[in-house]
Amino acid sequence: MSDAAKEIAGLSFEDALKQLETIVRELEQGNVPLERSIDMYERGDALRQHCDTLLKAAEAKVEKIQLGQNGEPTGTTELDPQNG
Repeated sequence: MSDAAKEIAGLSFEDALKQLETIVRELEQGNVPLERSIDMYERGDALRQHCDTLLKAAEAKVEKIQLGQNGEPTGTTELDPQNG
């Protein structure tokens, strides 16, 4: 694993997203030399993949609270994103 990959793997979702937004903004301005654009694109893709991985992990942890007939919580089940 490269140093850049290790650094990205250690980022929180929020920090990775912030870096990704910065890269997109700079690339959209069009003032970046081609070679630097390619490097930024590659880093952006790695950040996107990291964010996607973290988001999927968070979704897997989301639970739906089950309520009993009296309205009190009785337990939880995994959230099925397809059925809400």
